[in-house]
Parts: sequence; structure tokens; C-alpha cells
Amino acid sequence: MPLATPLVLLSGCVGFGEEYTRVEGYSNQDVGAICLKGTTLAPRSGNPPHRVYETPMGMLNAIGLQNPGVDKVISDYLPQLDFSETRYIANVSGSTVEEYFEVTRRFDDSPIDAMEINISCPNVKEGGVAFGNDPDMSARVVEACRKATSKPLITKLSPNQTDIKENARRCIEAGTDGFAVINTLMGMAVDIESRTPVIGNNQGGLSGPAIKPIALFKVHEVYQVCKAHNIPIIGQGGVMNAKDALEFLIAGATTVGLGTGLFYDPLLCKKINQGIVDYLDQHNIASVSELTGTLQLHGQVSACV
Repeated sequence: MPLATPLVLLSGCVGFGEEYTRVEGYSNQDVGAICLKGTTLAPRSGNPPHRVYETPMGMLNAIGLQNPGVDKVISDYLPQLDFSETRYIANVSGSTVEEYFEVTRRFDDSPIDAMEINISCPNVKEGGVAFGNDPDMSARVVEACRKATSKPLITKLSPNQTDIKENARRCIEAGTDGFAVINTLMGMAVDIESRTPVIGNNQGGLSGPAIKPIALFKVHEVYQVCKAHNIPIIGQGGVMNAKDALEFLIAGATTVGLGTGLFYDPLLCKKINQGIVDYLDQHNIASVSELTGTLQLHGQVSACV
């Protein structure tokens, strides 16, 4: 699935694709793809407030997959999108394997370009993170979704698991076409006056610059599994500028996801694209694909830091 640029707008950060177009100066042509908000079979009202909390180096969120349900997304939201401007990726979410299958099946009969399987959401109380942290369950969900569609499937991997490489391997065997690495980390904020969690869900997903070193390492790990199978990776987690994006590409990402950075700078895409172009020109590199996975590791190092 060719993309016009290596940038992907991440699920949950731009609504169902139409919200972000209201930002003056933004153009869908600056991004290769847009991931729509997480979608379930039936409508969900989401978690109680507070649902978003800014941290010193990022953001906690626990929206709880608030969405109008897959049928309404297909009937009301997709017709508003211009599929000639960029690619659109549906985010498939659920609480059971059967729900993942059914949401995927319904998106299969729509103009959507691809589907992201959200098996690693840390801010819902069922499904989500339980699937994403268990390689067997991850593989079952991917296998079910694969039976429901011939469109490209992108599995979003959780950093909150023991062995992300094993999970990636199992998902490849089950039929995934790509990965999004990583989803948010579990986090908490505490109100010291009330001595209660700030987030109404008690915990939420931490995103932003604080998680970038972890995300880079996880992309590098998953790339070790993916490169033999030519499986692409959306590298994501704390990308705030062109240098961050280039680090992910070098570590093994095929494309780069933008999320929390958009809240700091809504016009970030154009700046990152230009920075990548400048870097390629300076180093006589013909394309972004030639940069992917070019990380040169040091010699033998100790396992202990």
C-alpha cells in the first residue's frame, strides 16, 4: 500500500478524519495515512472524567474507546472523507474475538484502505490490553480478523508485555500484514489533596516524549522479526520533530506515527516532512525506504547497564 509521505496520524488523535481538517494550514496531502478513532461493534460512551491529563513529558489519556459504533462510522463518517487525498485506516477494537471479527467484516465492505487491530489499549477494562499482552490471544484475534477481510491488517503491539518479539512472530503467522509499534504505556497520576487518581479510570495510557526511548527499542526488536518477512512497521511514541522521526526510521520503522506531538503543534507534519527531505539530501539517500533499518549496533556489550 504505497503512501504519499512516511507520516501516519495516529488513532484517537484526529477523530474520524474530519476533525483535523478544520486546522488552518493543515493538508491531508502532508500525510501518508490517517488512522481513525477506535471503533467497536456497538456505541460506547467511554470512561468517566477526567480522561486526559498532561504530564511533564507527555500525556495520560483514558478515553475508553468512546465511539458511535461501526455501522454509524461507515454510514455517516466515511462518506465525508476524501479518499483521493490520503489513505484511511480503520481502528478495529473489541472486547471479544467475535467482536473483532464482526467489526473487521463490516469495514471490509467499505472504502477504507486498511485496518489497524487494536489489541493493546491500556485504558479499557476488558479485552484490549489482555489480548495484547498474551501472544496466544493476540494471534487468535489476528487470525479472526484475517478471515474477515482481504484488506491490509496492521496489528498495534503493546509495550506492556514480556516478549514483544514473540508476540510479533505469532501475529505474522496468524496473518498480519504490518505492525504499529508501540501503543501507550500504562501510567497514573495522583491528586495529593484527595489522595485519589486524577484519571477517572484510575489508570491511562502514557504517550509523548517520555516514552520515545522505549518505543525506539521496541521498534528495533520487532524489526528483527519483521525484516525477514518484509513486514512494514509504523514506528510511534513521542515523535515531536524530524530528528525523532529519523531515529524511528533508522531503528527499523517503515513509516512514522504522529499523535501527542499534534497537540503541541498542529502543523507538525509539514515540518517533519521537510526535515526528512533535508536529511536525505544531505546524506545522498534516494528514498525513505533506503533509511529503514540502517541502525549500526556497537560490538559486544554487557547485558547489564
